[in-house]
Amino acid sequence: MATVAEWVEGARPRTLPTAIAPVLAGTGAAAGVAGFDPLAAVLALIVSVALVIGVNYANDYSDGVRGTDDDRVGPLRLVGSGAAQPYKVKRAAFTCFGIGAVAGVVLSLYSGHWWLIVVGAVCLLGAWFYTGGSRPYGYRGLGEVAVFVFFGPVAVLGTEFVQTGRASGLGIGASVGVGLLACAVLVANNLRDIGSDVDTGKRTLAVVLGDRDTRVLYAALVVVPLGMTLVLSLRAWGALAGLLALILLGPALRRVLAGSTGPQLIPVLRDTALGLLVWSAATALGLALT
Repeated sequence: MATVAEWVEGARPRTLPTAIAPVLAGTGAAAGVAGFDPLAAVLALIVSVALVIGVNYANDYSDGVRGTDDDRVGPLRLVGSGAAQPYKVKRAAFTCFGIGAVAGVVLSLYSGHWWLIVVGAVCLLGAWFYTGGSRPYGYRGLGEVAVFVFFGPVAVLGTEFVQTGRASGLGIGASVGVGLLACAVLVANNLRDIGSDVDTGKRTLAVVLGDRDTRVLYAALVVVPLGMTLVLSLRAWGALAGLLALILLGPALRRVLAGSTGPQLIPVLRDTALGLLVWSAATALGLALT
């Protein structure tokens, strides 16, 4: 039976920046156009955190029952390690999805846009079928596309929309930066796992591209958001605060370009996720103040 500490580790708390960052960026964009709504922001955060934890448990379950987590570098896999029975991990995933769904319905009704319930349903399907079902799109090299869409435009602009009733140019720019950096987190993870994914038949984008081109992709995903900071600063000079993320993203990029592999990429994954959080928080504050 898995301990509480193992369940917490299985939730992969180091990925929580990917849940928090879009809400921060969207809220900053909303505040930048004088539309900050704290209740809507809190509800959006509950939805985002619940879905990210849920997808982490869902991935643990689906990869575990397929056997693709039998030989992995990184955090504990509850099913793959045998620490928890598969049905319990699946139940944990659907419990988190349920919490996110309830918060999402409340948020949709509160904001007066009931059609957002449909968007939420699509997000739930995307979360499950990333590695779940008979034809998971995460095994077909489409994970990065989904991450960009769901963590970028959907999450950032959705957060702004429920607070202001519209999507602004600031929000669109912020959504691109968040979406690309969230993709960088996934790419760092998949770069680390190329060897084991090849052995188990998991065809991620990193497997398709190969080691060298995956490192080039990671570099692009990190550099372009920094360029977006400069673009946003033309409208709101405070957005330049997003360059503070270089403190974390710079060393991570150096490690990737230097050829780090396996466990050496674990700090890259950590720093990329934290860099995403810093970029989003600093950009949000900059947009709100200017």
